[in-house]
Amino acid sequence: MFHVFSNLSKIYLFHEHMNKNIIIKLGVPAIVFVILGSILSKYIPTYYLEIAICVVLTLVAIFLLIFSEKGLELNNRNLVTSGVFSGFFAGAIGSGGALRGLALTSLQVDKSILISTSAVIDLGVDFSRTIVYYFNGFISKESLYILPGLILVAILGSYVGKRLLVYLSQSNFKKLVLIIIIATSILQLFKLIKHI
Repeated sequence: MFHVFSNLSKIYLFHEHMNKNIIIKLGVPAIVFVILGSILSKYIPTYYLEIAICVVLTLVAIFLLIFSEKGLELNNRNLVTSGVFSGFFAGAIGSGGALRGLALTSLQVDKSILISTSAVIDLGVDFSRTIVYYFNGFISKESLYILPGLILVAILGSYVGKRLLVYLSQSNFKKLVLIIIIATSILQLFKLIKHI
């Protein structure tokens, strides 16, 4: 639920930068496949899948950080493929946002377009999987009491992020996104390995 309100505040703050082409060609497959991934999450063991995704995210982000001029061509095939994979993994293991962020970064999308467009796609993805997760029993009614605090943090975080974004060049923004993906993937990988 935090993600839903975070995305709503980003959509409000960055709405003038939305790219409808990316929203449709990446977002629609992402929403369709997040539902499929969410449904299957109840039946498939995701442990090794999570480890594999963390390793892939880390390696690709390191590659893009070192070879910053490399990237994917912004075309229909890459948008749809990114939507399918990020949507499915968002539903199955919850890491689709990192995949989508990596895809949009590798497609050389402008920072404001990346944030606003990703927020619209994430809203559809997060809302869809929240409903499926609730019916799969992954969200308890008791945990909803923290919702007001999450809403406030989501709005404040988006506002502060927009204010700070003007101080980052496109190149530094890309580096920051890649470093965050590397750091979070490595941290998640260590958490997963500790449970072996």
